[in-house]
Amino acid sequence: MKVILREDVSNLGKSGDVVTVRDGYGRNFLLPQGLAVLATERNVKQIEHQRKIIAARNAKLARDAQAIADRLAAVEVVIPRHAGEADKLFGAVTTRDIEEALKAMGLTVDRRKIHLPDPIKALGDYSVDVKLGHGVSTKIKVRIIAQS
Repeated sequence: MKVILREDVSNLGKSGDVVTVRDGYGRNFLLPQGLAVLATERNVKQIEHQRKIIAARNAKLARDAQAIADRLAAVEVVIPRHAGEADKLFGAVTTRDIEEALKAMGLTVDRRKIHLPDPIKALGDYSVDVKLGHGVSTKIKVRIIAQS
């Protein structure tokens, strides 16, 4: 089945691309989710016109993501936690904790965009990757301090 992607789909293609997918994947996932349309002659001609609109929208989204990245790069997140011997935490700091700390600072970032290889289990300073999409990523400083 040939479809035209309306949005970027990971491991498949970018918006506006004509790709061949298995019938079930196209019929049961891509089409109902609005991620793609069938690649008929009419739709191919229409998508050519919409490529310019899609490119402008993607450029705007990339600019917005870059603006958020610039704001995040200037921020240091401080999270107080109870710690025991050798500065080990009781529990761990996860992406959800970082998301809540950012929200308290007035910055909204989805926790799925915060990439933390392993939960933080000790006091200290950490650099955490945030991938905002559209090729934009940044690092935020996270400081875990002992709660009094």
